[in-house]
Amino acid sequence: MGSLQLFLNRPISFSSAVDVRCSFRLRARLSVDVQSKDSVKVCLKSKEVMETEGKVMVGTYARTPLVLSSGKGCKLYDPEGREYLDCTSGIAVNSLGHGDPDWVRAVTEQVQLLTHTSNVYYSIPQVELAKRLVNSSFADRVFFSNSGTEANEAAIKFARKFQKVSHSNENDHPTDFISFSNSFHGRTLGALALTSKENYRSPFEPVMPGVTFLEYGNIEQARELILKGKIAAVFVEPIQGEGGIYSATKEFLQSLRSACDEAGALLVFDEVQCGLGRTGYLWAHEAYGVFPDIMTLAKPLAGGLPIGAVLVTERVAAAVKHGDHGSTFAGGPLVCNAAIAVLDKIWKPSFLESVSKKGEYFKEQLTQKLKGNQHVKEVRGLGLIIGIELDVSASPLVDACRNSGLLILTAGKGNVVRLVPPLIISEEELKLATDILSKCLPVLDDNK
Repeated sequence: MGSLQLFLNRPISFSSAVDVRCSFRLRARLSVDVQSKDSVKVCLKSKEVMETEGKVMVGTYARTPLVLSSGKGCKLYDPEGREYLDCTSGIAVNSLGHGDPDWVRAVTEQVQLLTHTSNVYYSIPQVELAKRLVNSSFADRVFFSNSGTEANEAAIKFARKFQKVSHSNENDHPTDFISFSNSFHGRTLGALALTSKENYRSPFEPVMPGVTFLEYGNIEQARELILKGKIAAVFVEPIQGEGGIYSATKEFLQSLRSACDEAGALLVFDEVQCGLGRTGYLWAHEAYGVFPDIMTLAKPLAGGLPIGAVLVTERVAAAVKHGDHGSTFAGGPLVCNAAIAVLDKIWKPSFLESVSKKGEYFKEQLTQKLKGNQHVKEVRGLGLIIGIELDVSASPLVDACRNSGLLILTAGKGNVVRLVPPLIISEEELKLATDILSKCLPVLDDNK
């Protein structure tokens, strides 16, 4: 181990004092194992990583004091070799866990062929992924983006354009939107305008106008506003993730569908977190038998690589023309080939059945072992998206579990434990997660 050494065939020339300072900073801060002229392995320990992050990163994240350096299956490891059971999946992203061999093969093979072309040209993996998404859903066409918030931005634009085209002979057309309490649709200005938490929106106001927030599940309230004829689209999560793992009722989604049909509004299902197998159904709305005009996807689709998708019916797609929307990176060959590997595995009936089975087992274990605690109010969810509602902040429990080798998330107003493990997790690992949670519950008494 020693200071950073650079092996080059020619001398290093520094063009300014800044270059010299940067060189010295690198040598001072990095401890590396130089294996060969072509391979330099950086070995930063956790404390040094966290200290350096505080000096070089914009402070947008209140990070957990944990550095993760590797993972396999449902286990993660820090630079010191400590092991953690992952019940976060990178916020419902790593559905196949870490290092899935089929995913690794898809990424490795594609990166050797072609990584990026832009959307100026056709791409085989992009078309193949779009075919699979269409064949597995209500949709007729697909638009790719890079994230969930971008998918929702595209859905906003598509809804506005659809209404403009549908009312081309009128002086006025619907431009407003409905969203719901406890909703989360993203952090860019359009998607942020649809997100109910005021503290997310207020620092950046004015955001996009024309959004009305209604009570999640309130059938009469939503129907009354939709039928006024000013609503371009209704955005709703069949199961709210960030909002606290609240599930819609079938009656609520059916009422939205019928009201939208009657008024000419579009129904948009945001399945960025709850979609693609997490509920035990390929798409969460399949559990209700209600289908949207538009569906947005992202988190798990490429198994850890950044991708988003907007699935639409033909009548919505018909309103969108060349130049109406676009993205340089979206739907690139690399991410699409990775997504094909993910979708092909999750789409199998046996895989979805296993998610349902494990979800039921997990809820039973949690209910059985946590129900006696005075702070546990409810265990809810579907499949492997589960929330434990507490009457106090969940943060002390999250910290205690991490110190005991289990990674979990919060949701809602910070009083809900969110459990979104990789879909490949075993019942043995789910039992271990339950045991750790149960063992750590007394910490809530100390932080009452």
